[in-house]
Amino acid sequence: MQAMRILPDLQASILCEDVRQEASGNFILVGVVGVIRIPQLPISAFKLCVFNRWAAGVGQFTEVVKLLGPDQKVIRQSSVKFALHDASHHATNVSVFTQVEFQLAGVHQIEVIVDDVMKLRYPLPLIVVPPPGQQAASQVPTATGG
Repeated sequence: MQAMRILPDLQASILCEDVRQEASGNFILVGVVGVIRIPQLPISAFKLCVFNRWAAGVGQFTEVVKLLGPDQKVIRQSSVKFALHDASHHATNVSVFTQVEFQLAGVHQIEVIVDDVMKLRYPLPLIVVPPPGQQAASQVPTATGG
């Protein structure tokens, strides 16, 4: 009999601050991230996690997750091998990026690739928002002597 290989479907990909696992095996996602608002650049994120769940595949695979800057340069990348022995099984992978340095504001991207096939690319806007009062203080006119 010929071995069958089916590229899996990406059931979910979620960017969050942390992923925890209960004793039951269920996952808890903490701080789901859709946009990053920061007071200034450059800045470091302590930890970012990409939670990916694969289903409906058969075989051995390599998952690559990339965090790209607005200039499309790779800021961080992870790679993990996983297997699905039956199409009814699923696999959960978590990429953990620590101390991520953000140098540029703008739309960053998360790419999820399996065996050199991009399955998903989604935006991560990074917006610089000055702290309250800081912007107003910079707009106060200064008196000049004359």
